[in-house]
Amino acid sequence: MDSFSSRTIGLLIGSVLVLFVLQKAVSLRRLLAGVGYHPGSRTILSPRTILGTLLPSIPGVNLNRKHAFDNKFSWFEHYGWDITAALTIFPEEININVANAAAIKEITNSRARFPKPVAVYKTLSLFGSNIVASEGELWKKYRKITSPAFNDRNNELVWDETVRIMMGLFDSVWIDQDVVTVDHCIPEITLPIALFVIGVAGFGRRISWQDDVVVPPGHKLTFKEALSGVSAGIVTKLLCPDWLMGITEKTRKVKLAFEELDQYMLEMINARRNAEKKEERYDLFSSLLDANDSPDYGQDPLTERELIGNIFIFLLAGHETTAHTLAFTFGLLAFHQEEQEILYQHIKSIIPDGRIPTYEEMPLFTQSLAVFYETLRLFTPATIPKISAEDTTLVAEDAEGDTKAIPIPRGTLVTINLVALHHNPRYWKDPHEFRPSRFRENWPKDAFLPFSAGARACIGRKFFETEGIAILTMLVSRYKITLKDEPQFAGETMEEKKARAFTTKIGITLAPVRMPLVFTRRV
Repeated sequence: MDSFSSRTIGLLIGSVLVLFVLQKAVSLRRLLAGVGYHPGSRTILSPRTILGTLLPSIPGVNLNRKHAFDNKFSWFEHYGWDITAALTIFPEEININVANAAAIKEITNSRARFPKPVAVYKTLSLFGSNIVASEGELWKKYRKITSPAFNDRNNELVWDETVRIMMGLFDSVWIDQDVVTVDHCIPEITLPIALFVIGVAGFGRRISWQDDVVVPPGHKLTFKEALSGVSAGIVTKLLCPDWLMGITEKTRKVKLAFEELDQYMLEMINARRNAEKKEERYDLFSSLLDANDSPDYGQDPLTERELIGNIFIFLLAGHETTAHTLAFTFGLLAFHQEEQEILYQHIKSIIPDGRIPTYEEMPLFTQSLAVFYETLRLFTPATIPKISAEDTTLVAEDAEGDTKAIPIPRGTLVTINLVALHHNPRYWKDPHEFRPSRFRENWPKDAFLPFSAGARACIGRKFFETEGIAILTMLVSRYKITLKDEPQFAGETMEEKKARAFTTKIGITLAPVRMPLVFTRRV
């Protein structure tokens, strides 16, 4: 009887497994048929699952988030088309990856057909609903009230304050050093600069290189400590549920930083609204409050949570991308001394006497912008997810120029793969080479979209460019950048040095794992 029962249970389990496999096979075949059996990767796990993200990329098992950044356009070359269809079993889904400029233009210009999958961005609503994590009428409302904050007066403030912060670095921190060596330039240089800029141009709070030691009544951290703590703890906050945030010392510090910054922002809103005399200010926070409280707005104003949610997303988008992009920029200039010299000579042609450049002169620093753009092309911060709202098609192209219409069923995930687009040899000659001069010639604007495009393009683009050009111009005009020599890597070839220096990781955006540099004062 026991043996019979065991066989029966075994047959039952086996039958269930067979039925499960058959059901999966039918479902997957239906998914593939929906996209015309277009080629692409076939894996068990989606990179959108936690396990698929945490595991290294394993062929047939998973392709994690870093796969796109590591493989660039070679992934598309392997399958023969500049659009691929990636199939995953858990969950059952097709993800259309697009590296075709014309198709991407169609996607970004067709918001109704290809809306943002808002659910993917919900984790970014840490302080409240915001322009990044919204779509439809709510997004239109946020866009209408936030876009006026990004104006020329704010950009001028960004330039002036960035220059002031850089002079503070030179005159207060590096004052007695002709040679400054850093083990990793992000935590030591680029992240503090970006945070100081967003502090004053975003929040209207000046932060100096010297530590802010006075904690205001009712607080446990200074504003600088809260801002820095949130900056360092964003990924922890995104990954950990609320109930885990008080368990370890690290999570408790992150939790406190978020609570303190939230309290500071609420106090700033109340102080601004209750001030007897309204001071004319051009930081993003003040501009957002002024626009929200204006009788000309004509709609329901943003709640305090929405105000804080939107200013936080500007903090998140503004500081991390800038810090990481500048680290890559400094590293590229360290490895390409001839390009650094071209940049230096161009800067000196505009300010030969070494004076501080003005905001009005910013358009003259075309080589600084070209270097910045080339860095963004080579080290694109992120990819852009969309979803198909209806049955439609996209046209792919192969290396010979032949085209093919790919059916895109409603509900299909569509990823604008900017990394592959920026390395597509159809648009970029020698795409893996660092060649800033390409951005001072006739370059393919539809194939360069680090700020996205269409109605949902980044509204903070000019803020980002202004800050980046000011930092790069100020630094290169006064210091020469080289790679730090480290004894443990003495036997490396130049290619091995490059591979090590440009090893990347994914947080919110792409970043170098470590960028050890030397800054030598120019004479």
